[in-house]
Amino acid sequence: MTKLETKSKLPGFTRHDVDVGGVVLSVHVAGSGPALLLLHGYPQNHMCWLNIAPHFAEKFTCIVPDLRGYGDSDAPKDTSVDHATYSKRQMAQDMVGVLDHFGHDRAHVLGHDRGGRVAYRFALDHPERLDRLGIIEIVPTGDFWQAWNAELAYKAYHWTFLAQPYPLPENMINANPEAYVDHTLKSWVNAKSLDIFPKPALESYRAQARDPARIHAMCADYRAGATFDRKLDEADKALGRKIAAPLRFLWAEGGFPGQTGNPEDLWSSWADQVSSQSCISGHFVMEENPEAVLDCFWAFFESK
Repeated sequence: MTKLETKSKLPGFTRHDVDVGGVVLSVHVAGSGPALLLLHGYPQNHMCWLNIAPHFAEKFTCIVPDLRGYGDSDAPKDTSVDHATYSKRQMAQDMVGVLDHFGHDRAHVLGHDRGGRVAYRFALDHPERLDRLGIIEIVPTGDFWQAWNAELAYKAYHWTFLAQPYPLPENMINANPEAYVDHTLKSWVNAKSLDIFPKPALESYRAQARDPARIHAMCADYRAGATFDRKLDEADKALGRKIAAPLRFLWAEGGFPGQTGNPEDLWSSWADQVSSQSCISGHFVMEENPEAVLDCFWAFFESK
């Protein structure tokens, strides 16, 4: 059921409130043609696609949700022992609900960071709903944990910090949430500056950080990554499960996957049809180098 339809901050998009089974997601839609889901990561929301989504909407029905716990979507309390509430399996199921709501049997999916983890879980759990899969700046969760060394642990400290038991990280971040988010954003871009983030996007990231419920959701997201998601990846890998759809992977020379060795090889162990491209950027590629994102994925999603 759509509760609300309003103008979106993404130019040309309309915002819809969509109930996906007790959780209402804020979803931004524009364009026509094949469906393309764009899934954001941490500590961002749909606004990270500001430089990208209007271009894709020229060719595709572009669907840009806020994941549960982020942006203007509901942020349910993480009450489960196994953190399933914020597992990528649950978030992928949310995306099934989004596609059902808008009447799409299948879609291309492009995800960055946490959204990339939702995207490949969608590919594994719902292969019949996926056409082509795009991944930006991640390797699979289980493989990333296995790749840790001192350098990676120092750079990706948030993986263990945010996953600490409630309410330790929440209390520490809520003492000065804007400073924490600004530090995170700045430290993961090549220029070590916030100037690359459009002002409306940056303010939206700060605004969600000022909400303790969303800080809790972000921590729960990482708690799930350290437990439920990691164990599910390990079980799937042991069973030899693979992604059936063609997979295109974009990674930044200044980002996280580049420190895991050969990130394309990691993805090749999960899918038979893998192609990849690197670019000059830090972690937030859509804002640091939007041209690289369009160059990497436009023709890929157009192909059949």
